[in-house]
Amino acid sequence: MRNLLFALVISLSAGLAAAPAAAEEDLSIGVLKFGTISWLLDTMQHYGLDKAEGIKLDVLPLASNQATAVGLQGGSVDIIATDWLWVSRERAGGSDFTFSPFTTALGAIMVPPDSDIKTLGDLKGKTLGIAGGPLDKSWLLTVAYALRTAGIDLRTDTRQVFGAPPLLSEKAQQGEIDAVLNYWPYASRLEAKGFTQLIGIEDVVKELGAKGEVSMVGFVFSETWAKDNPDAIGGFLRAAEKANEILATDDAAWERLKPLMKAENEATFEALRRRYREGIPERSTAQNEADAKVLYHFLREFGGERLVGPSQELAPGTFWTGNGA
Repeated sequence: MRNLLFALVISLSAGLAAAPAAAEEDLSIGVLKFGTISWLLDTMQHYGLDKAEGIKLDVLPLASNQATAVGLQGGSVDIIATDWLWVSRERAGGSDFTFSPFTTALGAIMVPPDSDIKTLGDLKGKTLGIAGGPLDKSWLLTVAYALRTAGIDLRTDTRQVFGAPPLLSEKAQQGEIDAVLNYWPYASRLEAKGFTQLIGIEDVVKELGAKGEVSMVGFVFSETWAKDNPDAIGGFLRAAEKANEILATDDAAWERLKPLMKAENEATFEALRRRYREGIPERSTAQNEADAKVLYHFLREFGGERLVGPSQELAPGTFWTGNGA
């Protein structure tokens, strides 16, 4: 009898040892080739945080925000990085995309080191470069802010030059424009060259009613897909949070990212690292959503239906709650 029990234990042990490991879940994310989200994803993969969550992450570099949106809409990728306003507009049109915060880092109006522009009022009659187009969210929120705090309408009191972020940064350095409203990585690079910040968009949103730092950009995915793949989306978001925990405290983790960051000198590298760290989200989804609802009204007022779509309010379900949005 004892021999029989021993044989049974050995047999069970052998069976357990031979059992295959649980298969990793495939998850694809479409990102801009040189976007800052690549720093997070590279960190995630380098430290095996995705695999620890049972995920096989496939990062697909794409050429433009439009390409990432098309990829998500067409089902060729599971996740992209974009803003909650796009999600709200899509939901108002019948889609089921939803948003999980990634960063609170926002852009700024930057002026050259020898500039006589010290306040928003000093922009009157000046040439202002604006990354994106006339419906850029940071631009419209800044218009609302300037009207409220400085009594200046930047749409009529300045000459605007709209364009791509790197082109506008170059124009600012060459003195072809007096100031530039640019996305945070480009503002950080200008800061490293001696430019100063006239106003940061984080200050703009607080003046307009936000209670704290607002995540404008986040991970976006289909609500249906997330419900069908709870382990995949949950594991991905946990891995992203752990990667940010590393980036928040570990300087060595940043040293290995230098080639990705394309920082031309140490001052630029440090400015980019500091600003990324400042933008790591700390507030709850509910807090972010409450502030997004406040800002939505300004974006609707100044951008109209062309920007926000037909909805009078932020579309329900825009922010992912983890249990069905």
